[in-house]
Amino acid sequence: MERELSGKRALVTGASRGIGLAIARRLAADGARVVMNARHSRDALEAAAFGIEGASTCLADVGDGAAVDAMFAAVKAELGGIDILVNNAAITRDSLVMLMRPEAWSEVLRVDGVGAYPCRGAAGRAISAQRGGRIVNVVSPAAFFGKPGAANYAAAKGALVSFTKSLAAEAGRYGITVNALCPGYVETDILAHMKPEERDGLVARIPLGRFGTPEDVADAASFLVSDRARYVTGATLVVDGGLTMH
Repeated sequence: MERELSGKRALVTGASRGIGLAIARRLAADGARVVMNARHSRDALEAAAFGIEGASTCLADVGDGAAVDAMFAAVKAELGGIDILVNNAAITRDSLVMLMRPEAWSEVLRVDGVGAYPCRGAAGRAISAQRGGRIVNVVSPAAFFGKPGAANYAAAKGALVSFTKSLAAEAGRYGITVNALCPGYVETDILAHMKPEERDGLVARIPLGRFGTPEDVADAASFLVSDRARYVTGATLVVDGGLTMH
């Protein structure tokens, strides 16, 4: 039986671990040929891709225009183009605003937010050439509620939500949908270092009574890039167990 994404070509950024890796695995399981991207450590990226059917890897900084151009040229040479882009790459440089170094602000905006336009713009051009496709931008509840000690991250993700809506309005004529995916607290390396009492306090605020898994988020991504979401664009799909319902 043909799988849902058979024949589709996908690029997932920030795919060496956590949510990005889970999304890459899910899209491959759905039949897509997946290129997995990360900024650093080819060994770690190739280890993550091991065992994922049809997956290949590409190192590139998504905030660097020249690196992005080279990445898309390599993907086009390998796959002939792309149909799906999942923008998951992100970094953090947490600090109180009054103490934040200027480079910590600018680097997070460059990689996490609209400073990473080279990747999103190049993807838009590549996908529009196919006359249809899917773009998913991974954001955060910080985009809507702020995050003390991480104003740079919150600002980047907030800008990305607005960018998602604007690009959706522009790209619809080409048959491209553009949506945001907003995970809540997910069992990744970040939560692994949290104190037990802090974990318990956060879980108590989540109506479904648990943290999410990377696979929970990957399932939502699978929906947004599929034909089931063909009439969904400019939307933000929140996957947080009800934590931020409003």
